[in-house]
Amino acid sequence: MEKLLPPDIVKQIRDVFQQLKNPVQILFFGTEKHCDYCAEIRQLLEEVSELSNLITLSVHDVERDADLAQLYRVQGKAPATIIAAREGDQVTDFGIRYLGIPSGHEFTTLIQAILMVSARDSGLMPQTREYIRSLTRPLHLEVFVTPT
Repeated sequence: MEKLLPPDIVKQIRDVFQQLKNPVQILFFGTEKHCDYCAEIRQLLEEVSELSNLITLSVHDVERDADLAQLYRVQGKAPATIIAAREGDQVTDFGIRYLGIPSGHEFTTLIQAILMVSARDSGLMPQTREYIRSLTRPLHLEVFVTPT
């Protein structure tokens, strides 16, 4: 099978992954039925996860693993990728999700999300952290991107 990531990009990612501090768990949810890009996303995530011993990839089917898909709130949303923290067998979900293929500029964002989760720090300014602490009701935030 031909690699998706060219050697020069692999080298750049390996260099960037030297900054990884703590283990990261990537969970991929696909399905065998009507899943555009599932095979490509899985291959991409396999290639990325192979570039550091601190990254673990698990692959799941949203239908066969329905309980797990529900736990991660991705039921019916294949393909979905979750970037989470890992400490031994404990996986901590920070709510980072990619629905669809993380290509183009989204690929850079995927790599940044892995770095952020590994650092266990959002990188938010102190004022923003303070504002978030002051919230009294749940806030649901989604960011949508469209490849152009």
